[in-house]
Amino acid sequence: MHPLAQRILQGDLRAIARAATAVENRTAEAEQILRDLFPHTGHAAIVGITGPPGAGKSTLVDQFARQLRTARQNIGIIAVDPSSPFSGGALLGDRIRMQHHHADPGVFIRSMATRGHLGGLARGTLEMALLLDAAGRNTILVETVGVGQDEIEITRLADVTVVVLVPGMGDDVQAIKAGIMEIADVFVINKSDLPGASRLEQELKAMLSTSPGNSEREIPIVQTVAGEGKGIDAALDAIHAVHSARKRDGVQLWQARLREMIRERILDLLPFSEIEAAARAVASRQSDPYSEVAKWMQRFQRSGPLR
Repeated sequence: MHPLAQRILQGDLRAIARAATAVENRTAEAEQILRDLFPHTGHAAIVGITGPPGAGKSTLVDQFARQLRTARQNIGIIAVDPSSPFSGGALLGDRIRMQHHHADPGVFIRSMATRGHLGGLARGTLEMALLLDAAGRNTILVETVGVGQDEIEITRLADVTVVVLVPGMGDDVQAIKAGIMEIADVFVINKSDLPGASRLEQELKAMLSTSPGNSEREIPIVQTVAGEGKGIDAALDAIHAVHSARKRDGVQLWQARLREMIRERILDLLPFSEIEAAARAVASRQSDPYSEVAKWMQRFQRSGPLR
């Protein structure tokens, strides 16, 4: 076993931080560590927190962490930030907002940059969650960038997906209807002290009643004012109830995860400059996308890169 993996299993924070950096940088060392740690995963509850910008996701995550720490749980927080346009790294806004946890060894916070990755998550988020799971974190809170049609990626990672909305969204609710109906296990109406909270709850109930696939499951709707700590217990109770009742098909879940891992591995094998050159050729009609993809597939078949 990799010596760093041994220390991670013992809860060594420095070892966790070092391995987290290796995971973000997608190094060979990270893969070996994760292989050694994988038999020790599968115990943490992974909770995805998603919603539009300004919904108060970070404040909600902060309050969840406070309450779970009161219950003596060890917490992992993965805060996925939009990439900095200058450095490509995370903007670290969530770390700034959660600074009061920095001295608590029971809360491990990691900001990750999307670096252009779609779906609201950063590449390596699954691996980061597995790392924290093996490190003995009871609950892992994953805050995504935002909600949209491509946000379904969080469902491949989280055991429970919480969609955070705020009153006053109006037509925005209809705009994201298809996406949130598919991914939500719990709805949280945050900033419910604002006008329109009850109306938003009624709209959600109406949408749920007519949405295909929701007839066999009841999706809780909880009102909170995260900035004041109101409704946090009720939201956590709803999350716990869904997690306890939900029996996810492990084979189906890992089918989706493995497909994503294969896709990412293939992209890692192709230099960005090569993809950019092919894109230029296709955009100028000097080539076509099928020929470019066929060339790459032939190369993979000759070299056997996934063995």
